[in-house]
Amino acid sequence: MTTLLTVISSLLWWVLYSSMAALAFALVGWCVLRWAERCAVVFNRVYLACLLWTLAGLLLVVGVAAYEGRLHPPYAALLESGMLRGALVLDMLIGSVLLWRLVPRIDARRIRPGSACMAVAAIMAIGFGVATSLA
Repeated sequence: MTTLLTVISSLLWWVLYSSMAALAFALVGWCVLRWAERCAVVFNRVYLACLLWTLAGLLLVVGVAAYEGRLHPPYAALLESGMLRGALVLDMLIGSVLLWRLVPRIDARRIRPGSACMAVAAIMAIGFGVATSLA
């Protein structure tokens, strides 16, 4: 019974932390997409794409940390890992595809792939800056 409660608690915290991060990332991504597209984009879809991206990204990072045995602080050695860098590249590709496929402009056309890549780059720059300042 204890393991079931632990799994349920972990899943709830995973979704909670992902949704908080996705809201911050969606605000940044929405601003970048409005600027890059020179047109309004649908915020709800930006949030959905960022939520799915954050859920997948957390799984990737925790998977790499578990594989390398670095689940506890200090995390500076994890940030220098080549495997984590590869996982972050995969994470950026996932984010770009999700934004490109899920976010329409206000005129119901899909955003450009370059705009999605620019939004992902801005989000990752801010996220990596926060991660390195905390580690």
